[in-house]
Amino acid sequence: MKRVGFAVLLCVSAGISGAGADITVQAVRLSEPVAVDGILSESIWKEAPAITGFLQLQPTEGAAATQPTFVRIAYDDNALYVGADMRDSSPDSIVARLNRRDNNDNEDLFFMGVDSYHDRRSGFYFGLTAGGTLLDGVCYNDDWTDDTWDGVWDGCVRRDSLGWTAEMRIPFSQLRFRRQEKYIWGINFRRDISRKNEQNFLVYTPKNSSGFVSRFPELVGIENIKPARHIEALPYTRLKAAYTHPDAADPFRKKSEYKPDLGLDVKAGLSSNLTLDMTVNPDFGQVEVDPAVVNLGDVETYFDEKRPFFIEGASTFEFGHGGATNYWGFNWSGPSFFYSRRIGRAPQGSHPDNDYADIPEGANIIGAAKVSGKLPGNWNVGTLHAVTRKETGRFSLDGNTLESELEPMTYYGVFRAQKEINKSMQGIGVLSTLTARKFDDMRLRSDMNGNALVVGLDGWTFLDTAKTWVTAGWLGASRVTGTPERMISLQRSSRHYYQRPDADHVEVDSSARELQGVAGRFVFNKQKGNVVFNSAFGFISPGFDLNDMGFLNRADAINAHVGGGYRWTKPGKWYRQAGLLGTVFANADFGGHTTWKGVWADHWIQFLNYMYIEWAVAYNPKTTNAFRTRGGPLTLNPPGREIDVWYSTDSRKPLVLNTFGYIYRNSPKEWSRAIEASLQWKPRSNISLSAGPRVAWNDEYAMWVGAFDDTQATRTYGRRYVFGEMKQKEIKADIRLNWTFNPKLSLQLFMQPLLSHGDYENYKELARPNSYDFSTYSGDQIVRSNGEYEIDPDGAEPAESFDFDNPDFNVKSLRGNAVLRWEFKPGSTLYFVWTQSRWNDIYEEPFSFHRSADQLLDTRADNIFMLKATYWWSL
Repeated sequence: MKRVGFAVLLCVSAGISGAGADITVQAVRLSEPVAVDGILSESIWKEAPAITGFLQLQPTEGAAATQPTFVRIAYDDNALYVGADMRDSSPDSIVARLNRRDNNDNEDLFFMGVDSYHDRRSGFYFGLTAGGTLLDGVCYNDDWTDDTWDGVWDGCVRRDSLGWTAEMRIPFSQLRFRRQEKYIWGINFRRDISRKNEQNFLVYTPKNSSGFVSRFPELVGIENIKPARHIEALPYTRLKAAYTHPDAADPFRKKSEYKPDLGLDVKAGLSSNLTLDMTVNPDFGQVEVDPAVVNLGDVETYFDEKRPFFIEGASTFEFGHGGATNYWGFNWSGPSFFYSRRIGRAPQGSHPDNDYADIPEGANIIGAAKVSGKLPGNWNVGTLHAVTRKETGRFSLDGNTLESELEPMTYYGVFRAQKEINKSMQGIGVLSTLTARKFDDMRLRSDMNGNALVVGLDGWTFLDTAKTWVTAGWLGASRVTGTPERMISLQRSSRHYYQRPDADHVEVDSSARELQGVAGRFVFNKQKGNVVFNSAFGFISPGFDLNDMGFLNRADAINAHVGGGYRWTKPGKWYRQAGLLGTVFANADFGGHTTWKGVWADHWIQFLNYMYIEWAVAYNPKTTNAFRTRGGPLTLNPPGREIDVWYSTDSRKPLVLNTFGYIYRNSPKEWSRAIEASLQWKPRSNISLSAGPRVAWNDEYAMWVGAFDDTQATRTYGRRYVFGEMKQKEIKADIRLNWTFNPKLSLQLFMQPLLSHGDYENYKELARPNSYDFSTYSGDQIVRSNGEYEIDPDGAEPAESFDFDNPDFNVKSLRGNAVLRWEFKPGSTLYFVWTQSRWNDIYEEPFSFHRSADQLLDTRADNIFMLKATYWWSL
C-alpha cells in the first residue's frame, strides 16, 4: 500500500505466553546498501519475509494485537538491520514524545531483543519510540533487564498517514556471539500502543508465569560473518570552574578555582566472546548530585552508583540473584558483595587538629579495567581491577600548615564466574573480591584494614521440568586483616558491637589481627501460577565484614520468612489486575535473642481506568533491641503497628499523580508518619515537569544522645546510656524538568530542597538492661549553658556529672544541577553542567517553615560549572 499524507522524520545515531519453539524468524543478506532514515524504501524491506502475528500481553492477554505490525530482518558483513512497519488506524493518535536516551514516558514504541549467545538467559535489547528516542540495554537472569549499557548504533523513525516505521542498524561489534559458519540466535519483538495501554509481543511471558529470554523464537539465516575484535576509544577533555565562599582566612581555597582535566576510556574485543574495558583518569563530573540526607542512625547511608564506567555492565557482577525471579526480604539487610562506590570514595584517614583543611573529595582512580564475556562450557565471566593513588590533605592550625596522608594507594579486584548447567535448569557461580592497601604512613594502619578478602558461592536449581519451583542461594566468607588497634575499632563498630556487656556470644579480642565471618541466604520460590509462594532463610555471623568493597549495615543476624498469596491476572468486571499477599517473618542474633518479628499483609488493585491503589498493614510484637544503646546492653522494642497506602493515576495522561502515606506507632509517645506525592506534568510532547514533595514527622521516645562512663551506674554495667524524646519534622522535594529539543539535544534540571528540624527534650537514661524503662532527669538535674547540657544524674549522691552538646538540629539544604547534553556524533557527546549547593544549619526554635526557607534562600550558594567533551572512535 502506498503511503500518503503528512510525514515526520526523526533520526537518531547513538554511541516478549507462548513459547517461541514453533516460530522461526528468517534473516536475509543484503544485496544493496540501506540508508537508515526511517523510510522503508529499499527493496529488502519488500522482499524479506515479514514477521507478524503479534499477541497482546496488555490489556487482554493472548488476544491478537489491535493494529498490524510487520518486521523484517536483514544483515551484511558488519551489521544487523531491522525494518518495522507499524500500521495504525488512527495515526493522529500515535503518542510520540521526545525524551532523553533510555527514557520512555508511556509512548508508542518498538523493541527488539536479541539472544546472540543463544544461551536462553541473556541478551541485548534495542528500541525506538515513535518520537525517536533511543532505548537499549541488556537482559539477564532470563527475566531481568538493565538499561545502563549504551551501545553505538543507528535508528530512525517516520510517522505518516498509515502509522509509523522504525529502521535500525546494529553493528555486530555491539553484540557478543561465538564464531560459527551458520548462526542461530534468539529474537523477540515488542510494540506498545500507548493510547490503548497495549503491549504486544511476538512471544510473551504470561502474567502468572516467568521466563522471558528462554521463550525467544529462533533467528536463522545469518551466515559467513565474523565477530569483530573491535577497538573503541573514548577520550574526554574537561574544564571545571568552581565559585564558592570560603572563609577569608582559609589558606587553601579561593573564591574562584579552575581545573582542566583529560582522560580516556577504551573498549577492545579480546576475542569473539570477551571484551576489555579500560579507563585512565576517569571523570564522572556530568552525573547528578547525591541527595542530601539527615542520618540520625548508627549505620552508613547507601547511595546509588552513578559513574558510567561502573554502572555499565554492572549485571555481570550481580551475585546471589540467579534462577529465582523473586527475592523477598523482610527486615533482611543483606550484604552487597560488590559496591563499586568504595572505589574512589572519600579518604578514610583521621585528620589532625586544624582550623582549615583541604581534603580531596575522593581517591583519584589511576586506572581501572574490566573483562567480561562468555567462555566455552556456558561460563559467564567478569573481572574488574582498579588502583587508586595515595591521597594527602593539607591542614592549617594557628597559621601553621602541614600535610597528612589520608588514604594509601589501594588495589581493588573482583572476579565473577557463573556456569549454567542442563539448559539453565541449574547454575553455580563464584565471586571474590580483594582489597589491598600499601601504607606509607603507619598512622593509617589504625584507621583502616590492611587487606580484605571475600569469597562467595551462589547457584540455583529448578525442582521440576516446567520450572515452576526453584531453590536458590549463596554462601560467603570474609577475612579482613589489620593491626590490633584497627581490629579493636572494627569489632566495636556499629556493624558488629562486640563490646556489648550482656552479649555472651561475642567479645572484643584486643590481640586480634584479623576478623573472619560467614553468611548465607537460601530462597524457595514458586515461579508460575496465580498462587504465589516465597520463603527464605539467611544468616550473617558476627564477624562477617565486606565493607572494603561491599556494603553491609549489620552483622550478627539470622532472618527467615514464609509468605504467599494470590494474584488475579485476568481482567474482571471492575479491575484489570489484583493481588493479595501475606507473610510472617522473624530476626534473631547469634545469642538467641529475637530482635524483630511480625506479620504483614498487602492488597493491590489496578482498576479498569488504570487507577492503582495498594495498602499494607503490619504488626510487630515485643522483641529485643541489640542496637539502641550502640554497643551497650540490650533493650526492648514495644509492640508496633503499621499502615501503608499507595495511590496512582493513569500514567499515560498529561497529568500523573502518585501518592504514598504511612503511619507506624509503637507507644503513645513514639510514632512516625509521612505523606509524599509525585506529580508529573507533560505540557508538551518534549517537556516533562515533576515535583515530589514529602513531609514526615518522627516522634521518638528514646532517641540516642550518648553513653558516659560512671562507676556508680552498676545496673547498666558502669555506663549511663542517655536518650531524649525527639520530635522531628522534615520537608523535602525532588523537582525535575526534562526538556528534549531533539533526540540528540536535551536539558535536564534537578533540584532538591530539604528542611529538617529536630527538637530534643525530657532527657533520660536507661534504667535497667533488657527493658524499655528509663529514668527521666528532673529540671534541677539539668543545667544548660553555651549550647551544652550538664547532667547531675543523682543529685547529692556521689556520681559525677557529665555534659554533652545540644543535639537539637535545624538543617536547611538545597542541591541541584542542570545538564545540557548534545550528542554531536554517534557515541560522541558534549556536556555543559551547572551544579549549585546551599547549606545552613543554624538552629532556631520553634520550627518555622517560612523562616527556614528564607534562611536557605539567603544562604550564599556554591556554584560549579563544567564543560566536558567526549569523542568516540571505532578503530
